[in-house]
Amino acid sequence: MVDGIWVTDVRYAVPVAVALRQSLIEIAKVCSAADGQQSKMELIYQYLTGPRFRHCIEAIVEKFSDMQADLDKERNAIRRMWAKREMQIQGVIESTVGMYGDLQGIAGKSLQEIDGLDALLGTHFKRSSYRDRIKGHELNDRVYS
Repeated sequence: MVDGIWVTDVRYAVPVAVALRQSLIEIAKVCSAADGQQSKMELIYQYLTGPRFRHCIEAIVEKFSDMQADLDKERNAIRRMWAKREMQIQGVIESTVGMYGDLQGIAGKSLQEIDGLDALLGTHFKRSSYRDRIKGHELNDRVYS
């Protein structure tokens, strides 16, 4: 190289030309990528600041909001079903204990104790509300012995 110019013997002219061509192709690719990068950045900026992007984000937010609302509705419906079922179970317990109390009042001490009934009573009193206990609706009031 002399003053930035490649100087070579004639027999090396073709290999130097191939190397020079390859270097020019590489430089063109780098320049093209840089040009494309700038134009892509401009396109992305225009997209992000434009109405199309806003509409897409609004659609996503709307779908998430709809999904959350549906989930809340399902949760409330299931809670209502559980509350209804719990009230049904409490009604069955109260009726069973009431019937046993009536029979105990009729038969007296000759009526055998039912072990599971005590466990049922314990479960009921743990789940019964404070308001029911204050009103005096505990099941012991119905047992006559």
